[in-house]
Amino acid sequence: MNSLKTLLKTGAIAAVLAAGATVAATTAASADTVCNRDGECWHVSERYNTYPTVLGVTFYGDDWAASHRNDRHYRWRDNQKDDHGYYERGTWHTFAEHH
Repeated sequence: MNSLKTLLKTGAIAAVLAAGATVAATTAASADTVCNRDGECWHVSERYNTYPTVLGVTFYGDDWAASHRNDRHYRWRDNQKDDHGYYERGTWHTFAEHH
């Protein structure tokens, strides 16, 4: 009887750990797309709130990006390793550069 309880406890712990790992992997893989009013779009790891208001940024999910990849209105910019910034007229600016 004790070995059955131990087996059930071990199985329950393993299931919880596996579920947690799945959630962590899903969260880390998710990204958003941000586009400015000029139609420049790029991926970000989180929705920053420090974009200059004149850029008119809009956030979208990855599903939106996949379905709009070939729209003529949008220009897809390189994803930055450090995405703490924004594109403006084709040039990448870090948040610290904007005054």
